[in-house]
Amino acid sequence: MNMIEAINSGLETMMERDDNVVIMGEDVGYFGGVFRATAGLQEKFGKTRCFDTPISECGIIGAAVGMCAYGLRPVPEIQFADYIYPGMDQLISEAARLRYRSAGEYTAPMTVRSPVGGGIFGGQTHSQSPEAMFTHVSGLKTVIPSTPYDAKGLLIASIEDNDPVLFLEPKRIYNGPFTGYYDNPVSPWSKFAESEVPEGHYTVPLGKAKIVREGDAVTVLAYGTMVHVAKAVVEEHGIDAEVIDLRTLVPVDIETIEASVRKTGRCLIVHEATRTSGFGAELSALVQERCFYHLEAPIERVTGFDTPYPHSLEWAYFPGPVRIGEALEKIVRDLKS
Repeated sequence: MNMIEAINSGLETMMERDDNVVIMGEDVGYFGGVFRATAGLQEKFGKTRCFDTPISECGIIGAAVGMCAYGLRPVPEIQFADYIYPGMDQLISEAARLRYRSAGEYTAPMTVRSPVGGGIFGGQTHSQSPEAMFTHVSGLKTVIPSTPYDAKGLLIASIEDNDPVLFLEPKRIYNGPFTGYYDNPVSPWSKFAESEVPEGHYTVPLGKAKIVREGDAVTVLAYGTMVHVAKAVVEEHGIDAEVIDLRTLVPVDIETIEASVRKTGRCLIVHEATRTSGFGAELSALVQERCFYHLEAPIERVTGFDTPYPHSLEWAYFPGPVRIGEALEKIVRDLKS
């Protein structure tokens, strides 16, 4: 399956297992979503369990919070992550705090799905990566998968979780092989955009990272699309790097990160979002706090630039082979001398 198919399968699996799981959002019903992630679900489960909403992100998330209090498990879709800002107050002030402000009487078992990142030339209002804004919010979990297998397993785990989860889906790896690595339509990392995905129910635990490549020279931390880009660059440069896919940003698997950095003594962080106050800054602080006496070189970050998202120059904006390669060579320079 590709990631879209895996997400659709995860939603179908949970709707079959639990009548309280409902899907809502703009165009998710009859049309099946702009990326087809909910295709066929309204036809199979009916209009009361998979239904369209008005163009009101505040209304979508606010209604989902009410559904949670009523006992449902809503899975609202925000059509693009860029559109989530009108609903931030409901997500942050209501959903994330419901368990605490009710002393545990109510929970908010909702999973807010949304496509994130660039890769489709969507411009400034369809390509942003706002994940760091939400990792700052206590009571809200943030998940970003990088493979179809993980996408389905993490989505099911998120829906079954009793707290709100922001489930961000990198649209650049939605539909299988894609372009962008040296402008080669058959990129060396496109194979990761499709994978074997079991039918039926399985979960990938939240808060557990995955080591996608073992190594001893440097630890590379990434998530979403950047996992594949970083791994390809590491192998192209012949560097013995350990590449870790975080999968969940909150809760982050600090134990796996710490063990790797203590082993390698070096750390490179890669993410597509802008640099200032990006999640890489939090990762850098965590690594410095826990691994300072094991570090043999400064922590490096390769990220998007601190500019409004550039429509026509988005492939230059992404962390790519040149910038990641330069950072890797810099951080391991003393090993080669």
